[in-house]
Amino acid sequence: MRPFMIPLLAPALLVAASGSAQSPDWSQARPLTIELSSFKFTPAATTLEHGTVYRLHLVNTSSGGHDFVAKEFFAGSTIAPEDRARVKGGSVDVDGGESVDIRLIPGAPGTYKLHCSHFMHSTFGMTGTITVQ
Repeated sequence: MRPFMIPLLAPALLVAASGSAQSPDWSQARPLTIELSSFKFTPAATTLEHGTVYRLHLVNTSSGGHDFVAKEFFAGSTIAPEDRARVKGGSVDVDGGESVDIRLIPGAPGTYKLHCSHFMHSTFGMTGTITVQ
């Protein structure tokens, strides 16, 4: 009788485990606008709450391209499935005059570096930090 109990219990355990994990409600994301302009991010320092759903609205107000590079931050965050393709290697490209939205849940608390990787942009001050509390 013992061999039959294990196969009967396994499906029940799987159902219980899968029922406890809920996917985030991405439609309830808190909006946060970050402006990318000639050699700066506004705001340059951003504070987010761990476990909260956000919609980063990245707006490039200049005519040239910029990117939003925060490799460690993106690597530790949960990104909405529909937005994952916009984050490549921890970087989001934003063409001149365009905007990009990324919905995510920040991961581990800490302070993460942010910069634009375009030639000389970081040198001219296009850097910042993202702090997760």
